[in-house]
Amino acid sequence: MEISYMIILAIVTYIFGAITKIFIDKVPNKFIPLQNVLIGVFSALICYFCGIETDLLQAFVLCLSATLSAGGVADLVKIAKKQPMGDE
Repeated sequence: MEISYMIILAIVTYIFGAITKIFIDKVPNKFIPLQNVLIGVFSALICYFCGIETDLLQAFVLCLSATLSAGGVADLVKIAKKQPMGDE
């Protein structure tokens, strides 16, 4: 069941990313968390209505936590690349 969540999240994320790149020239970074929330909501609804998850609240919690944590990890990687290692 967990693999189904990840596949749905990957597909929805790819679709949102493609729409953003094709139709919107430059999305400010401040709107990326909002996009992640929308991806999580749509993914949760897909998981619930396709029968992958029987509890709607659990579907929302799992999908939202996955998308928001992925966004947080991406931000951490970006920050780590900007700051040199060692003493400051």
